Amino acid sequence: MKYITKVNDQEFIIEIDQEGQVSVDGRPYAVDFQQLSEGGILSLLLNNHSLEAIVEERENGWEVLIRGELYSVDVQDERAYRLARARGTVAEITGEATIESPMPGLIIDVLVEPNQVVQKGDKIVILESMKMENELRSPRDGVVKHVYVGPGASVEKNQVLATIGDAA
Repeated sequence: MKYITKVNDQEFIIEIDQEGQVSVDGRPYAVDFQQLSEGGILSLLLNNHSLEAIVEERENGWEVLIRGELYSVDVQDERAYRLARARGTVAEITGEATIESPMPGLIIDVLVEPNQVVQKGDKIVILESMKMENELRSPRDGVVKHVYVGPGASVEKNQVLATIGDAA
């Protein structure tokens, strides 16, 4: 099966054959993973390198946290991707977008303030969790509408930290 995967605006073609072999853009990878808990934590072996990832489904795809970096991921099988392109429905994120905590933690820094213009991928909040600093980034271009936390705040999983909306 072939999947078109978009990770932070970069597109990859992932193929999984009937024997479970995985290739990304034609390059083979040895992949094995196990779900560690119901909280979306995965243990991943990628070409014999061990990684831990937190994976959560969101409105516009998936969020994957690996080594303190948060990635926005959209996955479509080849057929759905072609249909969406033919219909012109491969769209940018519009409307208000929320930045949520992917796990419980402590806010180290808030890098924006209300009414600040941001670009997709700009750092919004730095969250410390599991002894790692995680940079949470804007999922779209826009204006910071609200910031709900400050440095030193303890946050829960899925707590809304900030919202990004359309420029007025």
